Amino acid sequence: MKRRGFLGKVAGGAVAGAAVVVHGQEKAAPVLAEAAGPLVKTPAVIMAPQADGVEVVWAVSKLARGHVEWKGEDGSSGSAGADRFGFVPQGDEILRVKVTGLKPGGSYQLRSVTDSSDGKDRIEGPWKKFRTLDPAAKDTRFVIWNDTHQNDETIKRLHEVTPGGDFLLWNGDTCNDWHQEDWLIPTLLHPGGQDVSQNRPLLLVWGNHDVRGKWAYRVPEMVATPDGRPFYAFRSGPVAVICLHTGEDKPDNHPSFGGRVAFEPLRREQAEWLKQVTALPEFRDAPYRVVFCHIPLRWTKEVADAGYEKGGYDAFSRSSREAWHDALVAWKAQILISGHTHSPAWIEANEQFPYAQLVGGGPKPDRATWIEGKADASALSFVMKDLEGKVIHEISLKPMA
Repeated sequence: MKRRGFLGKVAGGAVAGAAVVVHGQEKAAPVLAEAAGPLVKTPAVIMAPQADGVEVVWAVSKLARGHVEWKGEDGSSGSAGADRFGFVPQGDEILRVKVTGLKPGGSYQLRSVTDSSDGKDRIEGPWKKFRTLDPAAKDTRFVIWNDTHQNDETIKRLHEVTPGGDFLLWNGDTCNDWHQEDWLIPTLLHPGGQDVSQNRPLLLVWGNHDVRGKWAYRVPEMVATPDGRPFYAFRSGPVAVICLHTGEDKPDNHPSFGGRVAFEPLRREQAEWLKQVTALPEFRDAPYRVVFCHIPLRWTKEVADAGYEKGGYDAFSRSSREAWHDALVAWKAQILISGHTHSPAWIEANEQFPYAQLVGGGPKPDRATWIEGKADASALSFVMKDLEGKVIHEISLKPMA
């Protein structure tokens, strides 16, 4: 398995600027795109869908205030523009607005409104469609990306071929690393210059590359999740979803991390959380049970020694599996969906591991894949395709008895 030649073209909202070196390869550094004039730099990204709302995140070029206007197909409408501390959402780089009080499974539109702090500029963004999640729905449809690694061509083509859905799950490795601070905004909020959350609210699962580089600690400022943590759970129709953070592909004390990471405590915290969340009725009794995590918990060839001292890394996360396996088995998880390896794979469930493992492809266009999930009373299906539309894997699971 060769992953270190995968990077392709580093890209963001636009590609320009000075050359930089990433993993020994010279790449063009991304620069910010001016999506709607000099005040607003990116589209308003609809993230963290829940049954009663979403969170909206966008970038600005100077100190500004923001709010969100929304309207529903049922004739309802409103405005959201207050944070937890009684302020209007404001900032000189990122604006975030949480929209709540919506109906489960409702069809809505929203737009961001941005006012510069000096009162000279106002930008009203375009209306964007979305649906809130509906835990009681009879069916659901969603889509999955992984391992885009700032590859501009791949992201554009993924955006073109991927349909809308109840959500888009970006299953890790949005970037190569965060060695430059100005890569964050275009990569996360305007990837490939595309408005990726139109008709499919965005959920992010952290990958190991998403935590690399000295500016990685800023990612949570720009990414909203349902509970404000990098692990979370939700229901979409008959499907119960658990999203987990597998951390890095080497131990925390590896010298390449420079003492920056602490994923072993996070894995232990997730292990305890898993026991609690899977005991809730909406997860305990769900007809279908799906786990997303970037690094697989199973792989086609599992070696005992990854050879970290010689540049090796984990093709699968043994430490995560050891922490979570018992809870996943007790919950009767049916399938884990991952990326990381840049090699598509389907591993059947067996007696030792009663959960199956599906792994998507890589960042270059000839390896990229996307997955569509659909569920109703009869089955939960996943179809993995490449960018040309060829079916790589097709899986169907029966509802839990």
